[in-house]
Amino acid sequence: MYRFLLTRQWVILTLMALLLIPTMIWLGFWQLHRHDHRQALNKVINASLAAKPVPAESLTSVGGSVAHDDIYRRVTAKGHFDTAHEMVVRRRTNADDQVGYHVLTPFVLDDGRTLLVNRGWIPSPASQTAFPDIPAPAAGEITVTGRLMQDETTAASGIKNVKGLPDRQVLLINSEQIGAQLRDAGAASAKGMLGGYVELTAPAPKGGSPELIPSPKEDASWIGVGDINLPYAVQWWVFAAGVPLGWAVLARREARERARAAKESPEAEAKSPAPAGRQSA
Repeated sequence: MYRFLLTRQWVILTLMALLLIPTMIWLGFWQLHRHDHRQALNKVINASLAAKPVPAESLTSVGGSVAHDDIYRRVTAKGHFDTAHEMVVRRRTNADDQVGYHVLTPFVLDDGRTLLVNRGWIPSPASQTAFPDIPAPAAGEITVTGRLMQDETTAASGIKNVKGLPDRQVLLINSEQIGAQLRDAGAASAKGMLGGYVELTAPAPKGGSPELIPSPKEDASWIGVGDINLPYAVQWWVFAAGVPLGWAVLARREARERARAAKESPEAEAKSPAPAGRQSA
């Protein structure tokens, strides 16, 4: 009855089903892993945002890196902005998804070391090669507050670090790379560049420009606000369970149709008229 399963068509269909099942199960676990990673990151972010500010230099060092548990940690720094060596980061969006630049200004600490500060977003100028006009930060010695961030890399961000950009323009905020560029440009303070960077939260810029980068929303929910990975994991596993069920349904339907065709074939032959010239005895 099920000998048709040995036909070429059904062998191929069965092999495809056998390949799809483990693939879909693996995709489900991959989405679950991403969900777990997002949840762990949410815990780090929530804890960092709730903690009291600490001096930035206590969580990073010259040539060092920012620990994973310290990202988004609120930090303070005392010193002055070095606008002469200010840079912009291309292809960044604001809260309204408008494409523009992030303003990256070196902040020289009282001890001479330098911390990169992302002062916020400005719209793209008409010319993509000319350095944009940027509202100046507060002058003189001030204390800034912000969120500590890890250096951006191509592997983590997916942003390719293209070379040959116009002067003082970059695609990634990477303290090591930018420190090297500033030293080549003659910035003596860049010799003591601290790892990572800070997203400025205070003092707020006059006139609202540059636009401060909004704080990530605290998320203590089970699934996670905007988290589509867990539903996707369940979806892949449902698909994996549906493959053998679908295969079985198709096989039973094929068997019924073949059985019906075999049953109707002799009946149709019996009802067909005898050929001319032949008489029954």
